[in-house]
Amino acid sequence: MKITSIMPSLLSMVICLITIIKSNSQPDSGVISWWCDQTPHPEPCRYFTRQNHGTDSFQSMSNFRKIIVQVTLERAVAAQEQILRFRPKHHLRRRQKAVRADCLKLHENTVLQINRTLGCLIGPNGSCTGFDVQTWLSTALTNIETCRLGSRDLKVSSETIIGLPTATANLSQLISDCLALNGAAVMGGSTTNRESLSGDRDQEFPIWVSPKDRKLLQSGSSLQPDLVVAKDGSGNYSCIQAAIDEAARRDSMNSKFVIYVRRGVYAENIQVGINNSNIVLIGEGMRYTIITGNRSVKGGYTTYSCATAGIDGLGFMARGLTFRNGAGPHKGQAVALRSASDLSVFYRCGFEGYQDTLFVHSQRQFYRECIVYGTIDFIFGNAAVVFQNCIIYVRRPLNGQANMITAQGRNDPYQNTGISIQNSRVLAAADLQPVIRAFKTYLGRPWQQYSRTMYMKTYLGSLVSPVGWSTWEGSDYALDTLYYGEYLNFGPRAPSRYRVRWKGFHVITNATVASYFTVDSLIAGKSWLPSTGVPFASGL
Repeated sequence: MKITSIMPSLLSMVICLITIIKSNSQPDSGVISWWCDQTPHPEPCRYFTRQNHGTDSFQSMSNFRKIIVQVTLERAVAAQEQILRFRPKHHLRRRQKAVRADCLKLHENTVLQINRTLGCLIGPNGSCTGFDVQTWLSTALTNIETCRLGSRDLKVSSETIIGLPTATANLSQLISDCLALNGAAVMGGSTTNRESLSGDRDQEFPIWVSPKDRKLLQSGSSLQPDLVVAKDGSGNYSCIQAAIDEAARRDSMNSKFVIYVRRGVYAENIQVGINNSNIVLIGEGMRYTIITGNRSVKGGYTTYSCATAGIDGLGFMARGLTFRNGAGPHKGQAVALRSASDLSVFYRCGFEGYQDTLFVHSQRQFYRECIVYGTIDFIFGNAAVVFQNCIIYVRRPLNGQANMITAQGRNDPYQNTGISIQNSRVLAAADLQPVIRAFKTYLGRPWQQYSRTMYMKTYLGSLVSPVGWSTWEGSDYALDTLYYGEYLNFGPRAPSRYRVRWKGFHVITNATVASYFTVDSLIAGKSWLPSTGVPFASGL
């Protein structure tokens, strides 16, 4: 994707930042105010950087980038401590407790992501990449937005339960500045910044799935698990969470920990914590091993906390399972799986729900040969995520509702996030088939200002509206700043003749542009600037 495809309002700043990075020198006026003026939010940049570094000048953009990340980390720690110290004036009700619990967890994770970023920038070359940094900063910003949205979900004031409106706004702006600086470095910086985790583009899984892990996902009865879960008591545990908790107590998180879940319906809500890495859940098939819950927003949970399965630990993998939320269509948002696991893989898994079925919250995720059921916004979130060879089944919504398959949540132009649906099928579920003409179905709608979604070489059934995409509740919100694309789709609703005419919608005919949304590029970030000569993934 050429630099001219970036939103025009950002183009001048991007070019300026890249020019500074390439020159690798300080201007004569290279004090804090000059550097901060190059960022999207100069005021908080100047204020908080001066607080910590006085009138220091910086010799290069690279040095300034480290300082602004350090300042952002300090503000993130201060915000987290403020939440912990804050004592609400009144006893918190259940809904307020739910929002507070989310925000505590999300701000803790934000500190972790920014700390990882700083470690990358000051650590030895090769320990991570510029794209890693952009992923972690994107996640940090998404976390803050998720905290805010939880308050809106349950109609409670975040100020009365965490006391953070100003601090959160400043922190969001500082993270946005870090994203802009690092994004420009990735596009115009050194070879190290442009390297990615991509690999053999003809493989079934992305490169972070090692040959050993590929065999693990594809193996059958010869699998030797670390723990077995069985409903009948024949395994180590009869519930999945107990096995996950046991895995969290192991000495090292560097190797895969395999939990084999025998067939059965497991009525439980599971959590894989941020410090519980490399968990692998293996079931006996998506029809036979089912994890189900019934939490919902109307039941008093936030969208974030209502998930049947919440996955945060690095490198999570799952095969042969179904994640279900059985709350039903009348309960509003009811998530089956929420994932913020970086470098995670879901292979031959099912996701069943109605509204908000699959919450691809953040980080890099890959779904292969999976089945997703839902009605409204049922693939949503702000991860960098690719769905390959999947089936998307649209269910019958409530009377008066329309179906929206995706609601992508990118809220900053430098976040390296988006939803890509490749070589898949969009079909009507059994309950929708008899009444297809009574309900409209759209490929997606803009949940956030820079929403980004792509359908590539995917079968679009007759259930899809000829216009393809929907506005957000009838408004013109984000129609110029979103990026929605379609590339070589087929089926009854693939023709683009009647598609929306928004500035942000694109019928893509250029393979180079489409390649940006492949596993090799969207998840590993190798195509921020095609003119660098970095090869694009084949397999479109």
